[in-house]
Amino acid sequence: MSRPTLRFHPSARLLHWLMAPLVLAMLFIGIGMLSTTSSAYALLLAIHKPLGATILALVLVRIVVRLRHRAPPLPADLPRVQRSAATASHWLLYALMLLMPLSGWAMLSAAGYPVVLFTGIQLRPIAPHDAALFAWLRGAHHWLALLLFATFLLHLAAALFHGLVRRDGVLASMAPWLRRRRRRD
Repeated sequence: MSRPTLRFHPSARLLHWLMAPLVLAMLFIGIGMLSTTSSAYALLLAIHKPLGATILALVLVRIVVRLRHRAPPLPADLPRVQRSAATASHWLLYALMLLMPLSGWAMLSAAGYPVVLFTGIQLRPIAPHDAALFAWLRGAHHWLALLLFATFLLHLAAALFHGLVRRDGVLASMAPWLRRRRRRD
């Protein structure tokens, strides 16, 4: 059996830092879509659909990577409630990153709109054409987005708490450049 690692697997770190700005951009694009009736809506929607499909593909890869490569252990002195909250919030982030694009895709399917990613590339519908289902999915997509945004902020706050207050190496396990800088200090 191998020794526990103090860092996330390199592919997990790459996917994390690739997806973080994509998810954040997606949330703000979604807010922009809700708050405009201008011609910018069509542009935002044209960005939103392929970005959602990209995030869906990346989160599937990320789940496989996470299942194949365990996360580094949390500090032994971390209280059990914080340890449980960390585990639960990570799996909630994975679930939300999966549910958001799926609910958007299903919502558009229920509305009868094609999900066109790029010229010539169109996704098949994953839900029946149904106005009531569309309305329900639209509301679900909205509330899932708010929950994802709140969970994202909580995740960021926890990372900063570990990096700036506890200084316990948890942030450096995902951001190895912080570890290198600390060695030089």
